[in-house]
Amino acid sequence: MFTVIWQPDAVTTTEPPLRGRGSAIGAGVSWTARWSLRLVLVAAGVALVGWVIAWLWSIVMPVLLALILATLLWPPTDWLRRRGFPPAAAAGTVVLAGMIALAGIIALVTTSVSGSIGQIAQSASSGIQAIQQWLSGPPLNLAQSQLDAALMQVTNQLQQSVSTIATSVLTGIGGVASGVVTALLTIVLAFLFVKDGPRFLPWLHGVAGDGAGGHLAEVLRRVWKTLGEFIRTQAVVSLVDAVLIGIGLVVVGVPLALPLAVLTFIGGFVPIVGALVAGALAVLVALVSNGFTAAVIVLVIILVVQQLEGNVLQPILQARSLGLHAAVVLLAVTAGSTLYGIAGAFLSVPVAAAAAVVLRYLGEQIDMRAGIAPVVAPVPPVAEPEPEPEPLADEPPRTS
Repeated sequence: MFTVIWQPDAVTTTEPPLRGRGSAIGAGVSWTARWSLRLVLVAAGVALVGWVIAWLWSIVMPVLLALILATLLWPPTDWLRRRGFPPAAAAGTVVLAGMIALAGIIALVTTSVSGSIGQIAQSASSGIQAIQQWLSGPPLNLAQSQLDAALMQVTNQLQQSVSTIATSVLTGIGGVASGVVTALLTIVLAFLFVKDGPRFLPWLHGVAGDGAGGHLAEVLRRVWKTLGEFIRTQAVVSLVDAVLIGIGLVVVGVPLALPLAVLTFIGGFVPIVGALVAGALAVLVALVSNGFTAAVIVLVIILVVQQLEGNVLQPILQARSLGLHAAVVLLAVTAGSTLYGIAGAFLSVPVAAAAAVVLRYLGEQIDMRAGIAPVVAPVPPVAEPEPEPEPLADEPPRTS
């Protein structure tokens, strides 16, 4: 005869108890080995995807640029479609208007640059002479013969590198031709994405089925929303930076103020690095053209505008929509520029934002399968109105 004792607080487990320290250590090593193998397989998969992207970069880059461009073109296209425009006509009108605006900006910048080349060259010549005088004076006290020898050495080095320079020029011409082809392909793809974009997610859902198709459609919808918010926010922030810095350059009297402002606007789409490069170029132009005092003033203006952007504009406009730490942004820009150059630096933050969206969605699915309730922000209680006092016996009742 057996006696069963019920213990309501006992913790049950499906695994048998381990016998001795050796068994416990062996179980830990086995668990580590299993997860190590899984991580190795995941790393191999990521490396394979990276190799495929690098091999097909001439196709991947126009697609990514077209998607980013489509996020800017979709709001006006959607506005035209809601007013009766056919999809092709609405997309074509917006794309054509964007190309005309871009051509106008390029023409305006080119005219401004060509009109200031003589002044920049004269200022550069004066700057070189000032540097020579500083080198020949204390504390270096370099003789003119030493300066001439150093200049001759640089000249000889340039003459010996003529073939390398010619090869680089030919390579640059080939790169320009490839850039023109990429730009045309990007414009065509952006037109197609804007025209047929709303039909893509239903088509994908139907092809992949209710299971995988539903997940893919939801992830892509969130990625599209995040990219649109990021690009529009960066456009507003970059425009404010360009306008304020351009006004400061005009007030100080720095030449090429308009091209530098346009470069500041473009550099704003590459967080952290773009602002540094554009600001350094503006300070350098001010130093060569207007002297040390003007360069210091321009540097102060740029620092003030950058502080205004980082502490006021971005927190208000973005409202932490991306959820990316500054270190993640910096590492993404560094990795993108190292692997794929300027295009990689431009595309790195949108790609990192899209990857963050995918990871958040996977985290939500894991929590749902684990039975963990999502964290919901508490709603503040609503104060109930105080009841009106009851009327006295000799007071007539109140009427509303």
